[in-house]
Amino acid sequence: MQKQHHIDLVPGDVGETVFLPGDVHRAQIIADHFDESHLVSKKRQYITYTGKYKGVKVSVTSTGIGGPAVAIAVEELIKVGARNFIRIGTGGMLQTWLPVPAIIIGTAAVRGDGTSREYFPLEYPAVADFHTIESLIQSAEERGVKVFPGIIRGHDAFYAESTLAKIDYLARDKPWIDAGVLIVSNESSTLFPLAMVRRCRSGTILSSAGSHQKPDMVAPEEKFKRTISDAIMIALDAAVKLHVIDHGNIE
Repeated sequence: MQKQHHIDLVPGDVGETVFLPGDVHRAQIIADHFDESHLVSKKRQYITYTGKYKGVKVSVTSTGIGGPAVAIAVEELIKVGARNFIRIGTGGMLQTWLPVPAIIIGTAAVRGDGTSREYFPLEYPAVADFHTIESLIQSAEERGVKVFPGIIRGHDAFYAESTLAKIDYLARDKPWIDAGVLIVSNESSTLFPLAMVRRCRSGTILSSAGSHQKPDMVAPEEKFKRTISDAIMIALDAAVKLHVIDHGNIE
């Protein structure tokens, strides 16, 4: 098989579970948490490392920002053998009761993005895989890390709906705040339905250093870095659990 057009990978290059950060620099940070890893490919914003964690082959591919880039990565990763996708990212929290920083595990997503609409009518839900959600929550409990499961909002207009917006972003946020949505992050609303239709698993774990309703409350950098590291380790442990579900105990 020829290398995939965008991610520059062939079958065998990745594990069944692939972590999907947006930030290209975070791909190496995630890979550094593996027991061993090596750079497999680097093309455009798609940087892939593959290695092992607790005996399980795992990979990380950076996607860049937004739904179109995630959809390209997922479509091509499936062609080379990926079956489980765990987005490890960041976002802006919506609920004032959430601590700063916090770790959110996505259970479903509001489909405010454009990419998923190109694939499916809006009546189709954007729901994370049950086994992936369960594996992430169990892994967090085992590590003694507090996480908050709930709904994510995805959309395509960062500068219309973030603390850096020049318009009244809270007016746009209000329906989602009132509906109990926990966080805004712009990739899961594409990832969840696409993975489900392709008969793959998907989940999301997000670290957040700030809140839309409390823009002056920002987590110190070192504390936020620890939160990101906790999220990465939870995702790695979840990958092992998914491997055991599919293949039994690790030899």
